[in-house]
Amino acid sequence: MALNARLDHRNPLVFDTHELGRRPGALQRLARTVDAPKDFGIKEVIGVPEGTPVELELRLESVMEGVLVTGTARATAEGECVRCLEPLGLELEADFQEMFSYPDADDRGRVIAEPGDDAEDDEDRLFVEDGLIDLESVLRDAVVLALPMQPVCREDCPGLCSECGARLADDPDHHHDAVDIRWAALQGLAGTMRDGEKDEMGGAEPGVDEKQEK
Repeated sequence: MALNARLDHRNPLVFDTHELGRRPGALQRLARTVDAPKDFGIKEVIGVPEGTPVELELRLESVMEGVLVTGTARATAEGECVRCLEPLGLELEADFQEMFSYPDADDRGRVIAEPGDDAEDDEDRLFVEDGLIDLESVLRDAVVLALPMQPVCREDCPGLCSECGARLADDPDHHHDAVDIRWAALQGLAGTMRDGEKDEMGGAEPGVDEKQEK
């Protein structure tokens, strides 16, 4: 990630690393509960609703090239079962680790004269900006990776009836009598033939009428 405008220290997902003092080996542990930002999950599948509490446990460690952040995020995700389409809730725990580089140091921690010369390389990196780090993108990636792509309300969810859409978990004995379309066609043909025979039997015989008139 290229360097942006100054980070807002009032943002709950922005953390101050000044206490570490760029002393390799310095360690800081933090616990914080924040509100989930927008689009915190897999769109239209499952995710942590905006504003839902997210519990964070963080370990910030100063190293030569920057600040190594290791942490765990816990929250409740909401979505829809892909089998029966019922709403579901999922207790989520996402672990993550990310390096935030000092903008004036290379990969070996040495100070460089003009940081950001390699724009392509900077796009894939996160930086410490004025002693602050922004964890929003790191947390979003961790949450997405921890969420199931096909959430189910339970592992053995039978889903919906393919014919009428009934929820099979509510009626385990639910079924429809299967009719072979080939037999159905023959039954229709037989019915047509029987109807024809009845019409013939119901008609008057010409010879009988003439004798009765005489």
